[in-house]
Amino acid sequence: MKALGMILSLGLLILACSSYTQQDKPRKFEISKTEMEWKKQLTPDQYTVTRLKGTERAFSGEYWDNHQKGKYQCVCCKLDLFSSDTKFESGTGWPSFWNPISKQSVLVAIDNSHGMVRDEVVCSRCGAHLGHVFDDGPQPTGKRYCMNSLSLLFVKK
Repeated sequence: MKALGMILSLGLLILACSSYTQQDKPRKFEISKTEMEWKKQLTPDQYTVTRLKGTERAFSGEYWDNHQKGKYQCVCCKLDLFSSDTKFESGTGWPSFWNPISKQSVLVAIDNSHGMVRDEVVCSRCGAHLGHVFDDGPQPTGKRYCMNSLSLLFVKK
């Protein structure tokens, strides 16, 4: 009986893991460049964050404490992503927003790196890694889109 329980548990684990990999299939984006082209366009730090899914250190980014009015665009393709109207002080050290400008401007994918399961946020036009989204933000959405400053460009109003 113990063996049957272990087999069932293992089967459920395999099923759960396979559902993650199905969602992580390579996706074609409207803007697609070679790694060399991205390296020419971006700074080394921007490349590490947006193309290699890196993360900048907390409180080190240019926009975590930005209080100006405007919009935040993808550093790779200039797609409008977030408005200063939805930016809030999360206390995390990264720029945080409770909603994107448009639901179509970002995609959410499962990120199971570093021994965690999180929701990764990527640009819907070029696939740039932007950050992660969590369910501990303010109302009306309850979401905290925790973005890397290095993945964003700020356009002042």
